[in-house]
Amino acid sequence: MRILFAGGGTAGHINPALAIAGYILEKHPDTEISYIGTAEKLEAKLVPEKGYDFHTIDVAGFQRKISPKNIVKNISAVKKVFTSSSDSRKLLKEIKPDVVVGTGGYVSGPVLREAQKLGIKTAIHEQNAYPGVTTKMLSEKADYVMLAMPEAEKYLKLKNKPVITGNPVRSELLKITKEEARAKLGIGDEPMILSFGGSLGAKKINETVSELIKWHSATNKFYHIHGTGKTGHEDFMKSLEGVELGDKIDIREYIADMDICMAAADLVICRAGAITLSELAAMGKPAILIPSPYVAENHQFHNAMTLKRAGAAEVVEEKDLSSDLMIDLVSHLIENKPRLAKMSEAAKSIAITDANERIYKIIMKAYTTV
Repeated sequence: MRILFAGGGTAGHINPALAIAGYILEKHPDTEISYIGTAEKLEAKLVPEKGYDFHTIDVAGFQRKISPKNIVKNISAVKKVFTSSSDSRKLLKEIKPDVVVGTGGYVSGPVLREAQKLGIKTAIHEQNAYPGVTTKMLSEKADYVMLAMPEAEKYLKLKNKPVITGNPVRSELLKITKEEARAKLGIGDEPMILSFGGSLGAKKINETVSELIKWHSATNKFYHIHGTGKTGHEDFMKSLEGVELGDKIDIREYIADMDICMAAADLVICRAGAITLSELAAMGKPAILIPSPYVAENHQFHNAMTLKRAGAAEVVEEKDLSSDLMIDLVSHLIENKPRLAKMSEAAKSIAITDANERIYKIIMKAYTTV
């Protein structure tokens, strides 16, 4: 069996592909896994690290904001449409996959489009509540469309009825209990807040969390682990100069043991990336979500609203975020055990914890009908 994955640009597109590939290999160790991405994006690092056969095409996305610089970029992107299609076709004939799986990002566009022209079975996995441009373009001719969130269906023209699969969730997140996590962190029974803005950080989140820490540090009533991100760590620490933090406040540049920290938390403050939200739901974690306004088609806002509608999260757009609002939200939630318990149950009610198995079954269905 030969399975080809195409997707990239961000971890949100790459990690689901890697999770699915790993799951397939657990079931069928002799499967030949190949991956097509771009040479300069994150997939060029992550995919070879897993030992998969990695190929690249030169393709670029279109800039939506009109400016002289972006016009030049778009002219270049138009040229790459033709070369990437030709290169994709050559690679498909070389690899000879039984099924091609697209997980999003503009790199998956020419690969799946050419696969469809060649009569190769194609499947798409869309991670977000509001589907990306590539998914919208390819879904009408895809043999199988898998959606992490049912809300995405209304934005698509589909050849066949979609399958709701959820997003792949790391198995370690489902195995550790809150008690085990707190024991590993060496913390007690007091409420714990976990906050982060991503590996690079988020300036507005860092600014408001800094004020939040100043507010509660004097009380010594809460544990708080905050990930500043690489670019914001120095400024964050400067903002807390002269503040007595105590041993219950843990500030890190990067949270390497996210599974343990998330399992231990009573309340999570973060962005609204699709995979993060799937993890929050799977672990039943109440959240305050600040969707990134800098992503395509504001898809994080749509993601966040799925948890808010379920009663699992509070959503604050970055333009409305202030230190006072953050302090007010946290103060109303963190010691309100009945409210947190209700939010936790709401999160669990929309969780899909067997996404890998659901996606695997669809890919096998595509393979068996080749």
